[in-house]
Amino acid sequence: MTMRPHPLLLALLLTARGLVPAHGATARPVTVDLQLVIAVDVSASMERDEYLLQRNGYVAAISHDDFIRAVLSGDNRRIALTYVEWADTNRQKAVVPWRLIDSAASARAFAAELDAEPFVEERGTSISAALTFSAGLFADSGFTGPRRVIDISGDGPNNYGPPVTEARDRVVSQGIVINGLPILISPSPTFPAMDRYYADCVIGGPGSFMLPIRAASEFALAIRLKLIQEIAARPATPRVVPVRSTPPVDCMIGEEARQHVNQFLPGLDN
Repeated sequence: MTMRPHPLLLALLLTARGLVPAHGATARPVTVDLQLVIAVDVSASMERDEYLLQRNGYVAAISHDDFIRAVLSGDNRRIALTYVEWADTNRQKAVVPWRLIDSAASARAFAAELDAEPFVEERGTSISAALTFSAGLFADSGFTGPRRVIDISGDGPNNYGPPVTEARDRVVSQGIVINGLPILISPSPTFPAMDRYYADCVIGGPGSFMLPIRAASEFALAIRLKLIQEIAARPATPRVVPVRSTPPVDCMIGEEARQHVNQFLPGLDN
């Protein structure tokens, strides 16, 4: 009589020889120097020209030789990258999911994938929801490493969802750094000093920084410099906080402005 091996034993033997994948096996996370979420504002306050400048700026930056050299300069010579678009509390989407960037080819493939995405505009500005959504992406990224960063850009204050400082503090408490790219080309009528708002209310974590953009001509270079600085960052030293010459920013200014408008347009939140 011919003895047939037990099906489970056969599967284990085949798996050991690399012939079939182990059923239900979890892949080991890939170690990278940086996990970076790029989170960009697509709310209605972002005019189409601003949106395209922003999108094209990231496409150009990620394709640039300087960006690629920065990626390859790390200990592991690779980073993980995803690109999120956000607006109100119901609109956050990773339009380019997590990708491993470890070469000029992979960087330019990411840029091409991003460039092919259609233009979408939504109502409302929820920086708090964008930060919460972006922080949640790290858990299932498939990557691990010493640094996790959210790079968030926008041109208006938080006016939907929880207070921005609550979301910021919760994200930072998880060991995630938040950097900012406030856009001041067409300053917000609610609060034109968005650089101060981002500095006081949005960014956080060791070594966090923000880089304001005040003119369309600054977009591509500013985005590239910011990404390179994030990639090349070293363990942070304590920041020196200068004595204030101006009062701190009201981090609820966006919510307060929306409540004022709602008195005259009660259906705005519907």
